[in-house]
Amino acid sequence: MFNLLSISKRLTMKTSTLLFLIGLNVCLFSVGSPSVYAANPAHVDTLKETQKCPRCNLSGANLSSSKLPRANLRGANLSRAKLRGANLRGADLSGADLSQAELRRANLRGARMGGANLRGANLRGTNLRGADLRGARLDGADLEGANLKGAILDGATGVDPALAE
Repeated sequence: MFNLLSISKRLTMKTSTLLFLIGLNVCLFSVGSPSVYAANPAHVDTLKETQKCPRCNLSGANLSSSKLPRANLRGANLSRAKLRGANLRGADLSGADLSQAELRRANLRGARMGGANLRGANLRGTNLRGADLRGARLDGADLEGANLKGAILDGATGVDPALAE
C-alpha cells in the first residue's frame, strides 16, 4: 500500500511538472511573436481615411489593392505588409520600412522611396517607373518583371543600376 501511494504521488508530481512546462512553453512562444508584426488598427484607419500616416505602425497590415496615390507614409513601418496590387503612385515612402513586404504588381510610379528598407520585399511585376530609390536597400528583394525605367537608384543597394535605363 505504501509503495502504491508513493508511486501515485510521484506520478502526480511528474504529470503536474510536465503540464506546467508545456504551459510555460506555450506562453513563452506565443507572447510577443504576433505583436511584432501587428499593425496598429487606429493607424490603418487613419491611413485609409486621410492617406496620411507618417511614422505609423502598419507592419503586417493587409492593404492589398488599396488606393493610396500620393499617400504620406514617410518613415512608416510597413514590414511584412500586404500591398499586392496597391496604388501608391507618387506616394512618399521615404525612410519607410518595407522589408519583406508583399508589393507584387503594386503601382509605385514616381514614388519617393529614398532610404527605404525593401530588403526581401516581393516586387515582382511592380511599377517603379521614375521612382526615387536613392539610398534604398533592396538586398534580397524579388524584382523579376519590375519596371524600373527612369528610376533613380543612386546609392541603392541590391539592385543593378542598368535596370533603370
